[in-house]
Amino acid sequence: MTGAAKPAGAARSRADRRRSPARRRLRRLQFRLTLAYTLITLAGVSALSWMVIRTDERSWRGAAYDEMDQRAAVSTSLIYYTDAGLQLDGLHDDEATRGTPRVRVLHADPDGSLRPVFTSRGPADPAVGADRLAALARSAMDRDDTVRTEEPDARGATAYLLARPFHHDETQEVRGAVVVVGDPSQWMGEHRRLAASVLVGAGLLTALAAATGHLLSGRSLRPAWQSLEAQERMLADAAHELRTPVAVMRSSVDVAGTDPRGLDPHLPRIRRATERLADVVDNVLTRGRLQAAGQDLRAVPLRLDQLVEQVCEEVAAGPHVLTTSPDASVVTADPALVRIAVRNLLDNALRHGRTPAAARSAGHAEVHVVVRGANLAVADRGPGIAAADLPALTERFRSPGGGTGIGLSLVSEIAAAHGGSLTADLRPGGGTLVRLSLGPEAPGPAHAGGPARP
Repeated sequence: MTGAAKPAGAARSRADRRRSPARRRLRRLQFRLTLAYTLITLAGVSALSWMVIRTDERSWRGAAYDEMDQRAAVSTSLIYYTDAGLQLDGLHDDEATRGTPRVRVLHADPDGSLRPVFTSRGPADPAVGADRLAALARSAMDRDDTVRTEEPDARGATAYLLARPFHHDETQEVRGAVVVVGDPSQWMGEHRRLAASVLVGAGLLTALAAATGHLLSGRSLRPAWQSLEAQERMLADAAHELRTPVAVMRSSVDVAGTDPRGLDPHLPRIRRATERLADVVDNVLTRGRLQAAGQDLRAVPLRLDQLVEQVCEEVAAGPHVLTTSPDASVVTADPALVRIAVRNLLDNALRHGRTPAAARSAGHAEVHVVVRGANLAVADRGPGIAAADLPALTERFRSPGGGTGIGLSLVSEIAAAHGGSLTADLRPGGGTLVRLSLGPEAPGPAHAGGPARP
């Protein structure tokens, strides 16, 4: 088996994933979707907030003018004429002329000029010029109707103004007007608090919408993310793995072209490169199928012991010792994927399964295979892999001793696709024991239990 992997490999793999063009493109797309979702939400919330604030403002303005109109109506009803002239005694004791908004009475003199004859008691109201009050009263008298308007006071703040004409009791002639001056701050405090609450709520809702949009867009893009990354990994695998056997074949052909002995001495090397090339293609295509199909496997009842024996017969030729102890086992799995996984485990064990002494003398590899239920154990006498080292070795392109570089990584993915796992540990007496689990055992002539310890 391969030796212990360096922890830096995992860090490099994570850094590669972060720098992946697919991730960068989809992150930009996710950002644009989040921004669009946020802007649409912001536009909708802003429009709704504006409508709420404007409606509330109009409601408070209407309430203010209604109160002012009521005070003006009561005040005009309390004004009367006698032989002695205009009488205002009823205004002094009525609730309508107390507090705010304050009431003013302007009376027309015989020469047509308007002069103030009454001002109610109460807090100071907005400082509106006397000429502006007279002009408003004249307008109400000319129209013989109530007039309302808004004017800036001496401080630049807005003041509500309302004028209502009153008549002589006998002649019904318009003789003056009651002017009510209101301060908007008296009514608009509640409105400002509501506006502040609406704006804060709109901001929080927009922020929540942005966070939700980011999460939802990320979730919706996850399949595309995985698909793009799968394509990039497959292309990277193919480019990385095909480079070595193609280079070997090309160099062999170049050397054979100048060798007077011809092509025959170089055929074994070319054949080995061709076999390795076929293994690489199988592994890369299998990985692409796993990444594209996800959980959609062509799982059928499978005699695992028979499949393992067939693969062992295929790889038996060569300078190594390969022994098996298979029990009859039926599992529900994808035969093509399981065959690839078993072949990769055996190839890896045969390549690295020699003892240190045998490795120095080019001796034989010693590999023992056990099948128990849905589990396969492959044991060798190589340098050994500790359980903590296996995750690093199942990364792509981790093959310090040669090989395709994605063998164990592909076996781990095949195990996960079947609901199983790939584990490894040091073998007593030296070497490595790798266990492949393909999930629960199917009903049949299987022998229950985990793999025996070789």
